[in-house]
Amino acid sequence: MKKRTSLVLGAVLALSLLTGSTPTQAAGDIKGKTVAFIPKLTGNAFFESANNGAQQYSKKWGFTVNYLGSPNAAVSDQVQVINNAVASGVDAICISSVDATGLDDALKEATEAGILVTTWDSDVSDNVRTLMVSQGTPDILGKMLVDMGADSLKNRGKDPKKDTIKYVWHYSQATVADQNSWQVAGEAYIKANFPNWVNVFPANYYSEQDAEKAVSIGASILDKYADIDLIICNDSTALPGQCKAAQNKGLTSKKISITGFASPNSIKDYCRAGVIERWGLWDCQIQGAIGCYLAAYLAAGNEVKVGDKVAIPDIGTVEVIANDALVSGATTGKVNNGVVLLPERTVFTAENMDKYNF
Repeated sequence: MKKRTSLVLGAVLALSLLTGSTPTQAAGDIKGKTVAFIPKLTGNAFFESANNGAQQYSKKWGFTVNYLGSPNAAVSDQVQVINNAVASGVDAICISSVDATGLDDALKEATEAGILVTTWDSDVSDNVRTLMVSQGTPDILGKMLVDMGADSLKNRGKDPKKDTIKYVWHYSQATVADQNSWQVAGEAYIKANFPNWVNVFPANYYSEQDAEKAVSIGASILDKYADIDLIICNDSTALPGQCKAAQNKGLTSKKISITGFASPNSIKDYCRAGVIERWGLWDCQIQGAIGCYLAAYLAAGNEVKVGDKVAIPDIGTVEVIANDALVSGATTGKVNNGVVLLPERTVFTAENMDKYNF
């Protein structure tokens, strides 16, 4: 795969198999377990792709993944999905949260009912889940978003280092911990490396993971700031919505730079139409599979601590690192608590996007 950014920290899938380190081996059998795999919302290409990965791998591993979700990205809907999962008697829950703390009570009740909880994509409070499977640290992902924007600006004749660049952020909502942390890290990176850039709306634009609202919010940005240079969409619903809004107004990447995170299949047509030049993501199919495997692994009675490595069949080896890799100052429990990082992310362009099908 081309144009990948490499992970500097933490867990490296597969590569650690070459280092001679000895992974922690299973003490309990995951076969026959049932994991409720819960997205922020159904119908979104990112989450559907993650489910596809989880389903494909879990069949090889011998346990069941039940994809449970709602088309609405709301705390109340996810709480109901969690309650339904508990009532159905699953062994574990692997969830991408719409809110950093809004699901805590429901997940505590799930744990008290004997259900193991892991998170993926977007986290909850670290004391109500075991492991979080994260796409990367805020510094890695914030920098990636800004650098993709800077490269797009440069390719249409702007000098990101010298020119005054007007930009905004458009994503789901401030309560989604991961997206907000990327924005905060991205802002810090901009101030340190691109001091001439101007955030024309520091309060940020939010479209609440609603596909129609993403288009209307995207249009409102373009209406209000006719001279906007860059729109950064660190959300897989906001990015296609923003691209659609630009396309509706006849704007292309020669006039405005749009970038962000979304699955390649959801953006390819906009790239072919010249609306967007580059965007990025990570392999969400692998992320979904890892999240479900670790949920089943811990539900089977296995224990891990920071520094332990777990060999995941057909994928590689992951390492458990401390929670403060994601949130500064966060503490980590002695057993079955921490973070697993994906090994890499990919920048998509017209040259490489058709190599990916998710």
